[in-house]
Amino acid sequence: MRFVDEYRSGDVALRVAEQIAGLVEPGRSYKLMEVCGGHTHAIYKHGVEDLLPPEIELVHGPGCPVCVIPMGRQDDAIAIAQRPEVIFTTFGDMLRVPASHGSLLDAKARGADVRMVYSPLDALRIARENPDREVVFFAIGFETTTPSTALTLLRAREDGIENFSVFANHVTIIPAIRSILDSPDLRLDGFIGPGHVSTVIGTTPYRFICRDYGLPIAVSGFEPLDVLQGVYMVMSQLAEERAEVENQYSRVVREAGNPLALRAIAETMELRTTFEWRGLGFISQSALKLREEFAAWDAEVRFGVPGVRVADPKACQCGEVLKGVIKPWQCKVFGTSCTPDRPIGTCMVSSEGACAAYYNYGRHAGRRTREPAPT
Repeated sequence: MRFVDEYRSGDVALRVAEQIAGLVEPGRSYKLMEVCGGHTHAIYKHGVEDLLPPEIELVHGPGCPVCVIPMGRQDDAIAIAQRPEVIFTTFGDMLRVPASHGSLLDAKARGADVRMVYSPLDALRIARENPDREVVFFAIGFETTTPSTALTLLRAREDGIENFSVFANHVTIIPAIRSILDSPDLRLDGFIGPGHVSTVIGTTPYRFICRDYGLPIAVSGFEPLDVLQGVYMVMSQLAEERAEVENQYSRVVREAGNPLALRAIAETMELRTTFEWRGLGFISQSALKLREEFAAWDAEVRFGVPGVRVADPKACQCGEVLKGVIKPWQCKVFGTSCTPDRPIGTCMVSSEGACAAYYNYGRHAGRRTREPAPT
């Protein structure tokens, strides 16, 4: 890649779209899931969906790391942040996620020392600069962000920094995809695989989708032509009655992933027995916790958390959006009482959230005929 314009050519996009249309079987409709929230934003920012034939529907999956954190874990984070000895550090998206009694920003307004960071290493630096305070990093995200947390833990141990700890909420993508595939209320024809996650885990873990469910998947990049080519690869497989893992994002993703990153994760973390996902419920072995050897840097061990399960607001349908059962605009509060400025659910908060993508881009784009919202 020399210039980003190479991946945003309108003329090339139209040619690829024509090739995709030529693969549509008469009388058949297709439903493809883009797992990653980054893909959802690329699709609506660049109008990718409007280039596809009406027989192809793109639905979004549970690949937004902020969106899948349940309200109870956000309550736990706020409980830690409100302790007087704590400096609580977090990525920016988590600041506005609503919990039972407001957000982390609301806790900050009440006097909690909550700070936005761009990396867990920023949090470690704050711990060095404030040896008399307890600095906690709110670790969230799929395998994309997990290596940075793991490497920071290794650095904290190496440097003997004892006033730093991690509130671990990292989740893993494969159990979530399997949960989607086992869902009785959704039929899929294929997947656009997550590019960022795949830079870490590689393409091999997705083979079960083809082997156990007979569906094709193409791991894709995030430029509009990447996504279109990913759709073309999936449609080609369907036309040829194949089910394989293909790698459109080969300029970044390798079959075996990133072995150094995987090694750091394995050294510092292990699978939880089960973990609750917003909208998906409890999924076994779908999240990570710190290993016993790193208990000294585990905020859950150091402070204890309430650990109470909290139901989502009744008006919010983030769960159905995350599973691809409904589109964001089919939620009764979308764009009215739930907006990016005043979000009710996490899908409207995150920069990767499907509702935020539809609100910021989708409502201004040329749309297909909308079906009525489910009652």
